[in-house]
Amino acid sequence: MLSGAIGGKKMIQRNQPVLLERTMKMKQATNVEEYQHYQGFAGLLKAIEMDKETILAELDLAHLRGRGGAAFPLGKKWRHLYGAKGDTKYIVCNADEGEPGTFKDKALLEHDPLSVIEGMIIAGFLFSAKAGYIYMRGEYLRIQKIFQEALDNAEKAGFLGENILGIEGFNYKITIISGAGAYVCGENSALLNSIEGKTGRPRVKPPHLADVGLYLKPTLVNNVESFAGIPVILREGGQAYRDLGTEDGGGTKLICLSGHIKNRGLYEVNLGIPLKEILYSEEYGGGSSTGRPLKFIHFGGQSGPIGAVRNLEECIYSYEGLWDHDLAIGSGAIVVMDDQVNIVDYLVSVAAFFAHESCGKCTPCRLGTTRILELLEKFTTRSAAPEDLERLEKMLMHVTNLSACGLGQSVANPMKSGLRYFPEEFEAGIQTAVGSVKGGGW
Repeated sequence: MLSGAIGGKKMIQRNQPVLLERTMKMKQATNVEEYQHYQGFAGLLKAIEMDKETILAELDLAHLRGRGGAAFPLGKKWRHLYGAKGDTKYIVCNADEGEPGTFKDKALLEHDPLSVIEGMIIAGFLFSAKAGYIYMRGEYLRIQKIFQEALDNAEKAGFLGENILGIEGFNYKITIISGAGAYVCGENSALLNSIEGKTGRPRVKPPHLADVGLYLKPTLVNNVESFAGIPVILREGGQAYRDLGTEDGGGTKLICLSGHIKNRGLYEVNLGIPLKEILYSEEYGGGSSTGRPLKFIHFGGQSGPIGAVRNLEECIYSYEGLWDHDLAIGSGAIVVMDDQVNIVDYLVSVAAFFAHESCGKCTPCRLGTTRILELLEKFTTRSAAPEDLERLEKMLMHVTNLSACGLGQSVANPMKSGLRYFPEEFEAGIQTAVGSVKGGGW
């Protein structure tokens, strides 16, 4: 975890935590007075004194990329909604954290809920929204109670409700919506359908959600971590926030280390840190938990690509740094596997996840994810035919190109990178690759 001085009027510096700064200090995460002691609501108080164009300019300068996985510049998304026509606009926080290996949003919702609320209030002020919604994972029932307590306390303190902070007409409330365990509802349009009481399935786009979103009104949808970063930007300034990261993506990033890594857990790192430091320094990963050499890393959740450790010696953990290696930050998950793990076995578990979570709306994903799983299982039992490799590649291409939403479109990411870096482990699953014995085979 980053360390550094907190509080006072000092400017934030590199290697200083900005998202986890309060989590280990506050005795009661829902207490507004304690939150304000650690600079809570300072960003909102600055925002209400600023011209709205100036707020947008600061967000542009900060170059915060969406922390939900897509990495779309937040400033551009907010400008789109700001220019959208319509008197009614909605603010939605995507807290449906269902990505395996990802637990960063859970930490913020549980230990610093008021930072997420503050970010949503700033959005409500900027867009003159009357209603905000946070769609929270159904399995987070205990955390939903914590978040509701934080909302109640914020309203009692005058930060939510009618005429917020004495500003006439600044009326804004936030409502918790509980999910029902569907991974696909992490997709923004499926999430909005679920809030409306419809089946949680993705919409056809365009139109963009900033134009036709919740209840067909212009809607902003951002991730928990993204909203938590907004108060920091407005409190410290866009440039100061950008300087915490790199030119291609400002700020710090919450990462979730799991798998065969010694120090599993949640950490906050500056974008631009060497990946080697994350994996091997005692401050972060601490190296292999098994004593075996590390073999591959699955980045950004199940839908993210896989990288071979042997190729990542000089890799920088930033958006551009990972893109240079055909990888992606995604949600911030970093699942590390050692050399005892067979890539095909690992991908079978990934494929099983997608086959289970497909919503079934479109045929390419509904059937394609199941067929991919069946094909991969043939390689694990050494019953695959030589042509199954080509068949797998074609199937991945079809599911990617023909699926209706990001779930099906991203299934191929880990599969293709596994094929690329460890082809010999697939070839070992082909009948003819294990040697010919007269009168029999595997």
